[in-house]
Amino acid sequence: MSCGNHHDTECSEVLDHLYEYLDNEMGEGDCAKLREHFDECSPCLEKYGLEQAIKALVKRSCGCDTAPSDLRGKVLARIEHIRAGLPVEGELVSGGEPVHDAGSTGTAGAQVAAEAAARD
Repeated sequence: MSCGNHHDTECSEVLDHLYEYLDNEMGEGDCAKLREHFDECSPCLEKYGLEQAIKALVKRSCGCDTAPSDLRGKVLARIEHIRAGLPVEGELVSGGEPVHDAGSTGTAGAQVAAEAAARD
């Protein structure tokens, strides 16, 4: 998305980092760049406001629920796999076959994982 005006920080860059900004996961220098952009760009400011409202609504609606520890562990493991560039369960590998988690499907899953690793 672009508003068509020139900005020191492009609209697409601002929107790529919007959730980091909303979640307070950015350094102060980067936050200042986004705040400056929002001051200049009403479409991005509108998008920021919408995402902020959605985040607040979700927090109000689901804020008291906690994820089960096993689900949290699976999500964190999947994030680590993605960060490491490893295939994750359900993702298609080059042969067109989905990857299966060896921990949940036994030796068949381990075999598929080994075959996928051999292809790479």
